[in-house]
Order: sequence, then structure tokens, then C-alpha cells
Amino acid sequence: RGIYAFCGATVRMPLAFGWGNAMRWLLTGDQFDAAEAHRIGLVQEVVEPGSELTRALEIAERIAAAAPLAVAATLRSARRSVEHGAEAALRDLYPDAVALHATADAQLGITTYLDRKRPAFAGS
Repeated sequence: RGIYAFCGATVRMPLAFGWGNAMRWLLTGDQFDAAEAHRIGLVQEVVEPGSELTRALEIAERIAAAAPLAVAATLRSARRSVEHGAEAALRDLYPDAVALHATADAQLGITTYLDRKRPAFAGS
């Protein structure tokens, strides 16, 4: 189409979707539908039109109900892996786990899991 994808798509797409998929879309400008986006991992699921926000809120509520310190540590570790490589992320896993396991939320999570109860995490 006469346009160079200079905003990072040439870097991100091969890493995210594989070389073949990325080259097809980058070199041809072909578009893809929701089913194809799901197949390559661009979206986690496809829902009926009009129910996107409802589904997104359901997922957000599940995340919000989880232990906040564990969610934050998970995000940090995943970002570290993407930004600095798996080795950097792996190096910090154990110290992060030790710190998290010493929290009240970790103890609450174990207790409520064993008792089959729903925890109310405090972020401590």
C-alpha cells in the first residue's frame, strides 16, 4: 500500500505472531477477521458483538478479586521477561516468591483454598 510500518509493527508482529503471519500482513497489508485474530493470539477470545464490555468486565472482576500483591508481582515478572528476557525474570522469581509468601494475603489464600472459602484479600 506504499506505507512502511515504522511505528514498531515490524519488530512486534514477528515476535508476537510468528514470522510467516507477520510477513503476510506486513508485506501485503491484508486484513484479518476476529477468528484469525483469535487463532494467532492477538485476542484471547471472540465474543458476540455487543457483549465485549460485559466480558471484559467479567475478566476484570476476577483479576480485581485476586490478591493484589500477587497480581502486581505477576505483572512485574511478565513485563521483566518481555523487556529484559527470561533470564532476568527467572533470576527474580525466588526473591519475589519469598516476599509474597510472607504476606497475610498468601496465608489467607492458602487457608481459604483449603477451607473452600472465597478470600477477601487486603493487599498486605
